[in-house]
Amino acid sequence: MKFPDDCRYHPEHMWIRQNGGIGTLGVSDFAQNALGDVSLVSVPQPGNRITLGSVFGTIESAKVASDLFAPISGEIVEINPKLTSEPWLVNDDAYGDGWIVRVRIADPGEAETLLTAADYQSRIA
Repeated sequence: MKFPDDCRYHPEHMWIRQNGGIGTLGVSDFAQNALGDVSLVSVPQPGNRITLGSVFGTIESAKVASDLFAPISGEIVEINPKLTSEPWLVNDDAYGDGWIVRVRIADPGEAETLLTAADYQSRIA
């Protein structure tokens, strides 16, 4: 399993990678592996706001439907258009082509409350 050091992790298995004031969000490699083959990702359209720790969407597989928890607060500025027709990208490349949304971060300091890659690995071990 992968745990990129340039990401921060929410305890509910979401990651964020910051680039300036924009954060790219997705599910962790651990989560996609537990879900199995992802068949649907449902998230709000750009312009909607999300709040750290709140549910902002769902991800479904043949096994289960799970909530997506926001690892940071902000405004959704982009959803991954590929996931509409290729939701399995979450399984194939959780930290790359399988990203879920991009958010304009409201409070960059919130990311400091999230887990580092090492902390996340310890938590799920």
